[in-house]
Amino acid sequence: MANGLRLLIRERREIMKLSSFLHFAGFGLKTILLKRQDPIVGTVIVTDQCNLHCKHCSVNNITAVVYPYKQICREMQQLYAMGVRILFFCGGETFLWRDGRRTLRDLVLEAKAMGFLLVNVVTNGTFPIDLPEADLILLSLDGDRKRHNAIRGDTYDTILHNVRCATADNICFYMAINQINKGAIAHVCRLAKKLPTVRAVSFNFHTPYPDTKALALSKREKAACCAEIARMIDAGAPVFNLKSAFPYLIENRFPTPCCQCVVMENGRLSTCGRCIDVPGLCEQCGYFFVAEYTLLFRGNPKILLEMLRTYLRYI
Repeated sequence: MANGLRLLIRERREIMKLSSFLHFAGFGLKTILLKRQDPIVGTVIVTDQCNLHCKHCSVNNITAVVYPYKQICREMQQLYAMGVRILFFCGGETFLWRDGRRTLRDLVLEAKAMGFLLVNVVTNGTFPIDLPEADLILLSLDGDRKRHNAIRGDTYDTILHNVRCATADNICFYMAINQINKGAIAHVCRLAKKLPTVRAVSFNFHTPYPDTKALALSKREKAACCAEIARMIDAGAPVFNLKSAFPYLIENRFPTPCCQCVVMENGRLSTCGRCIDVPGLCEQCGYFFVAEYTLLFRGNPKILLEMLRTYLRYI
């Protein structure tokens, strides 16, 4: 039954690829040629409530409010009207979201019905993963058992159990590299390659929010990490990042903020990220996708070609 469901989802994904590709190609051309700054990627924060207190996180349980279904639908409609077609649901922990009988699945289905081309979910992986309707489930795994648990508490074995029991192969490991787990890049890559429900792994560098600066990497450490990621890509690891963006990430010499990305949290719309108003934070951004997108929409040809190969393979 599970294998049959995965085949159906894979077939649907192949059909959607072409229409999505054509839309994104048109958007990219208009953005590059006309120097437009319209958004294409949007994130809706469904709650900041979380069951974990991770060492590198600065945005969990500030209010612990779970936003209601109708409000989130209005926010999705606003993003769609702005031109957003790649949607992320984020927390807190997204699988904690409920409104009466409605669950996260209802939000994903509603987003699909509205016309979003890609609907993705970010999770810490501590809840059962039964969400085949999502295009990607970005699941936080921060290294091997020892390093991951040092950051997130004793959750590593629970997460891997949930990954193995997931009902679709739409998981992408999502690792923020910091001083604790910088030596576990290869471990996460090998796991992603081995587990049938995991499609890829995506890396970020730790962005040093005021209360987590000690976890940030130096330029030399970033360079060593990028070299390791590149080696894993060359060895066949399913890495969802672009090697051509690595030099810009190491030096933090990519333009910020990314105007093509927006975040909606409780009615407040922010460009690029939730904490863009923190002085100096943009200049120390560690998000790989921000570098990749801003360079892409500035017309960088290497980024464009590598993104085409990578996205068509893993989405």
